[in-house]
Amino acid sequence: MTFHINHKRIKIDIAPDEIFLDSKNLPHFNTQQFEGRLEKPIPKRSIFFLGLFFSLMAVIFIFKLGTLQIVKGEAYFKKSENNTLMKEPIVALRGLIYDRNKILLAWNSWSKDDVNKVSVPERAYLSPGLGLLLGYVSSPAKDTSGNYWQDTFIGKDGIEKYYNDNLTGANGVRITEKDVSGQVQSENIVTQPKSGEEIKLTIDSKIQKKMYESISSMATKVSFSGGAGVIMDIKTGEVLAMTSYPEYDANILSAGVNKKVINSYFSDNRKVFLNRALSGLYSPGSIVKPFIGYAALVENVITPLKEILANGSISIPNPYFPDKKTVFKDHGTFGYVNMPKAIAISSDVFFYEIGGGYQDQKGLGIVNIDKYAHLFGISDKTGIDLPGEKPGNIPTPEWKAKTFKGEAWRVGDTYNTSIGQYGFQVTPIQMARAVSGIASMGTMPTPHLRLGDKTYESKITTLDINKDDMKVIHEGMRRAVTEGTAQALNLPAVKVAAKSGTAQVGLGNTNTNSWIVGFFPYDNPKYSFAILMERGPKSASGNATQVMSEIVDYMSVYTPEYLK
Repeated sequence: MTFHINHKRIKIDIAPDEIFLDSKNLPHFNTQQFEGRLEKPIPKRSIFFLGLFFSLMAVIFIFKLGTLQIVKGEAYFKKSENNTLMKEPIVALRGLIYDRNKILLAWNSWSKDDVNKVSVPERAYLSPGLGLLLGYVSSPAKDTSGNYWQDTFIGKDGIEKYYNDNLTGANGVRITEKDVSGQVQSENIVTQPKSGEEIKLTIDSKIQKKMYESISSMATKVSFSGGAGVIMDIKTGEVLAMTSYPEYDANILSAGVNKKVINSYFSDNRKVFLNRALSGLYSPGSIVKPFIGYAALVENVITPLKEILANGSISIPNPYFPDKKTVFKDHGTFGYVNMPKAIAISSDVFFYEIGGGYQDQKGLGIVNIDKYAHLFGISDKTGIDLPGEKPGNIPTPEWKAKTFKGEAWRVGDTYNTSIGQYGFQVTPIQMARAVSGIASMGTMPTPHLRLGDKTYESKITTLDINKDDMKVIHEGMRRAVTEGTAQALNLPAVKVAAKSGTAQVGLGNTNTNSWIVGFFPYDNPKYSFAILMERGPKSASGNATQVMSEIVDYMSVYTPEYLK
């Protein structure tokens, strides 16, 4: 250090021990000016131990480094080459599906054999009666190397397919270290999986099960090839029950293990993958008569009380053989009938004449038949929240010319269309919705299966209905139950209005589709229904009515709240 005193430079050397001083101030001195400061050197023993500590740490570090690099270097090198870090998905749980009463319909299940060996749950379903409605899934799968080639569940049919995005959760991520033999050495979860959304359906699983049991039992007993049924809320569009027979077992398809049964599904000529309720196309037969009747009243083709002689048949000139007559038969001789009675007894002659005209009775004509059928959504898609819905068909001159290579439309074609035959094709869900338009006096909701879905509940078609004319149709459908073709539904539990139908199908009309449509309660309509029994013997005309009778009987005991 250098000091300047009297302009002379004085150089003073400071010893090292003077630097390492410990200092303190005596009391009553100005500490800011270092007055009264006493200093003393730090003990050499402290410096010695501090140096010793740092020396020891250096020795340990060098020893450990040497061990890793020299002694164990080769082992760690091999481990770094043989072990693999893999990013693996943690498959998210699929959303649960419930019925309207919170009964579980579809859930996730682990193998009972060894829970620890199963990293992905299986999809399980309540059965029977719900297979085609719920659908099934393709499950996550790995290749022979243990890597996922599909890391999510994929809905393949029914609710599982339509609401796949909602039911599918978000996979998590796991980092796994494996050795060359595939054994897990360590793992760490980076992201937790997020389960899919829960869905609550409009279905009442008890009614659903009963409907399936009644349809399948009738099909087995009477040799129908299949059947389907729908019950729908006429105000909201909520589907209370919708089933199809035969069906597949969704548990078997989702598991994908029982190849023998799965292959049998594909070879079954009864078409077990066909949801007959919304994708099956059938001749409606006489269930279209209430709609034809309403059209005839609105278009002033006939008055409610005008009577037509229904003596078993009508005959018109044969366009191909002028000297012969073409006869259009009825299923009985009824005498004079008016509109309500004609609906009740299902007189074909009455509807031939108001549909196509006969002698002095004018008819609607095919243009008006087509117009009013579409008015009630017959042959049109309903827009239900399920995949695979099919449109139907209403025969028209344009359709005939296209289908039969330019053939002309004839009055006989109009007659057959008026009773739901010829090229008429509908689905059960279309007819349940169409009947809701009759029952509610002109309000037709969109059928749907997700409970509380405001988007679907707001999709309502409102018709400009002549209520006086529609009351005549109501009367006819009620009389069908009390004195006509649907008397099996004349039950004490609830007043039902209905219309039965029998459509001849197959080569030579050797088989029959049996139908029943209607609504209940009659005085305060809440639900519409449609039951189809497919391709049974020619004599099996009233079997669908019997099926619906069994369902209503069941509801009167186990779910009476729907009948009030």
